[in-house]
Amino acid sequence: MVSLGTFYALLGAALAAGLAGAGSAIGVGLAGKAVAGVTAEDPEKFSKCLVLQLLPGTQGIYGLLIAFLVFIKVNLFGEVYALTEASGLMIMAGCLPMAIAGLISAIYQAKVAVAGIATVAKRPEESGKAIIMTVMVETYAVLALLISFLAVFIPEVVLM
Repeated sequence: MVSLGTFYALLGAALAAGLAGAGSAIGVGLAGKAVAGVTAEDPEKFSKCLVLQLLPGTQGIYGLLIAFLVFIKVNLFGEVYALTEASGLMIMAGCLPMAIAGLISAIYQAKVAVAGIATVAKRPEESGKAIIMTVMVETYAVLALLISFLAVFIPEVVLM
C-alpha cells in the first residue's frame, strides 16, 4: 500500500510532467500551424521554421526529467518508499515550479515562435534573430527546472 506522502510525491511528478507536457503540446501545435502556412507557400523555408516549432517542446522534456527524479527519489522502480505526508508534500511543492512555469512558458514561447516564423516567411535571413528571441522565453523554463531539481533532489525524505 502506498502512503499518503508517497501519493503526494507522485502527484507532484504527474503535475510536472503533465502540465509542462500540455504546455509543450499546445506550443508545438500553435507553432506547427504557422510552419504549415509558411511551407505551403515556400517549402524551402521548412528547416528554418522547424527549429522554431520545436523550441516550445523542451518544457515537456524538463517536466519529464523532474518526474523521473521523483520516481528515483521514492524508489518507484524497486520497493516504493512509504514517505511521511510532510516529505511527500515537500516533493510535490518542489515539482510545482516546473509544472507551472513549464505550462506557461511553453505557450508564450510558442507565441514568440509564431512571430519568428512570420519573420522567416518574409525575411529568411533573419531566422537567427527569431530563434534568439524564442530562446529568451526558454530561460524561465530552465530556471524553473533548476529550482524543481534542487527542491526535489537535494532534501532527504523521511520514511514512515
